[in-house]
Amino acid sequence: MDFFNILTIIIVISALFGFINEKFIRLPDTIGLMLITILFTLGIVSFGRFFPELQHFAENLVAQLDFKTILLDIMLSFLLFAGAMHTSFDQLKIQRYPILVFATFGVLVSTFVIGGLVYLLLPFLGFSPSFILCLLFGALISPTDPIAVLGILKKAGAPKILETKIVGESLFNDGIGVVVFLTIYSMAFNHSGESVGLGEVGHLLLTEVGGGIALGLLLGYVAYLMLKAIDNYDVEVMLTLAIVMGGYLLASKLHFSGPLAMVVAGLIVGHDTLRATTMSEITEMYVDKFWEMMDVFLNAILFVMIGLEMIAMTWQPVYVVMGLISVIIVLLARYISLSLPILFFRKKLNFVPYTGIIMTWGGLRGGISIALALSIPGDNPFRDLFLTITYVIVIFSILVQGLTVKGLVQRLQARITEAEWRKAEES
Repeated sequence: MDFFNILTIIIVISALFGFINEKFIRLPDTIGLMLITILFTLGIVSFGRFFPELQHFAENLVAQLDFKTILLDIMLSFLLFAGAMHTSFDQLKIQRYPILVFATFGVLVSTFVIGGLVYLLLPFLGFSPSFILCLLFGALISPTDPIAVLGILKKAGAPKILETKIVGESLFNDGIGVVVFLTIYSMAFNHSGESVGLGEVGHLLLTEVGGGIALGLLLGYVAYLMLKAIDNYDVEVMLTLAIVMGGYLLASKLHFSGPLAMVVAGLIVGHDTLRATTMSEITEMYVDKFWEMMDVFLNAILFVMIGLEMIAMTWQPVYVVMGLISVIIVLLARYISLSLPILFFRKKLNFVPYTGIIMTWGGLRGGISIALALSIPGDNPFRDLFLTITYVIVIFSILVQGLTVKGLVQRLQARITEAEWRKAEES
């Protein structure tokens, strides 16, 4: 089956499931699509016992999807740029220090807490992976997914100041998390036989992170100059598209962090002050509508693909049990990693009461964690274990946390004084 046919099937399924959700279920798009696709997948597996051809067709389709490449090399650039473009730059600037600490210190602390606890618990279930492999799992599951967070949190009713922290952290810790994952990956699967020293690790981090941010600034500035020089919304929409596609390709060639470059470029293009001097009202409307549509379209495809990937997985009961235990570990690690920065910045910036709890429960995991888990070499004996654990965490995150985060915000809101909440909203 060629790529066009596969893409056609996925788009048709995504549109059909989107219609079913909007017409009958009426859940947030991300959650609804995920739920319907999981039920669809379970149906295929069940009917596959009676119709082996159906099972074989589904497995063949999923095998040709190459989820990791499609998400990390194609879709991620568009999704991060669109998300960053519609994030308040001014609020990010105010909250830049806690967001920076959450996205760096928080990811590193979470990586080691999760990796250490999983390493200690797995032997009780009969598994004995190396510590570096458990650390790799900690790195891939620690970053919250901006794609999932942006789609759900906006409907939760959280104050803007808190929403900015969670969304901003997700946009940046995604790029940081990928870099941390690649660093640990190079240490875990270094086939040259030479040990990876601290110098090499530092150089990789500096190159990926620093280079990605610098490239994002350059791309944003180039976009600013080109958009300012003309007034034609057709061409200007194409220019933003070129910045994303060309910029991500350039980042990969330079070995810079493409996700960080897209986030920074998106924030610059979306900055209200810069837009006022570069875009007419009609251009601004077309650019916004184009990227909103791109965001909705790719999100629909992404979460349908996440559900379909379940067809090709090994669902052993002991794997699922460890996955459920890991849900608790991941939530605990996130709360621990957030606590110190929140305590440090609480007096300097207005923090909504229960910020740690809301950020812990609102920090959703999604397709990026799955794509990174799929990067573990196929010949590794623990690949299926960690992939299943990742899937259990992602499903719990989207369906359970995603469905209940709004209720949690409302319940906590009722516990604090009206003055405190209004102060947080106004700030």
